[in-house]
Amino acid sequence: MIDKELLAILACPDTRQPLALAGSDVIERINAAISAGTQKNVGGALVDTALEAGLVREDGARVYPIRDGIPVLLSEEGLPVSS
Repeated sequence: MIDKELLAILACPDTRQPLALAGSDVIERINAAISAGTQKNVGGALVDTALEAGLVREDGARVYPIRDGIPVLLSEEGLPVSS
């Protein structure tokens, strides 16, 4: 999906933490919140489209969506990950 060389240089736009592909457990948890109508992005907008994939920040607190194979690394598009 994401080229390994590209992934090695991608970072969170806010904290500059490294990013990695989000595991299926994280994607499922976010998609469950989206289905329940409770998932908002960092910008405060309600998210209504399920994630196909995402990039998770090193601390695991935020996921950036991958849409049509393209990482969306805009601060306000990040999705907070609840524990």
